[in-house]
Amino acid sequence: MRNLIVMMAACLFVFSACTNVQKTTATAETLETVMAVPATVKAGEPVPLTFTVLNHTGQEQEFCKWHTPFEGFIAAFLDIKGSDGEAVAYRGAMAKRIMPPPAEAYIKIPAGDSVTVDIDLLKGYDLTKPGKYHIVYQAGGVSGLEKVNELDLVITE
Repeated sequence: MRNLIVMMAACLFVFSACTNVQKTTATAETLETVMAVPATVKAGEPVPLTFTVLNHTGQEQEFCKWHTPFEGFIAAFLDIKGSDGEAVAYRGAMAKRIMPPPAEAYIKIPAGDSVTVDIDLLKGYDLTKPGKYHIVYQAGGVSGLEKVNELDLVITE
């Protein structure tokens, strides 16, 4: 009986912890991220990505800039695959950090506003071969940005 009470107390603690995690990610769900690239780019030319985070709420929101284009190529934040299903090689830096992120790692967005950054994907990913590519943002677990569109890109000769 005593073991059962201890197990029940542990289960209640775990449930409470899960509730707190849901509350912290709920803020991120109110943000929408829109990525954009040109439909086609000539091989060897810059591949401009526009990354915009929109706050549709009536209050200030924030997200962690780690693993986003807002900090440049410090981590592989995109999953880019060719039409053959092969992943495009990431060639940027890979930063290791101590968790949790400090206050200066967060970007605040006023109510109803947005923040935007432009970055050249060619500087972080090996997008040199002609072909069709599919781009997916895959670092929401770090940044908290979960609602992000996917893109298609064609590199021509």
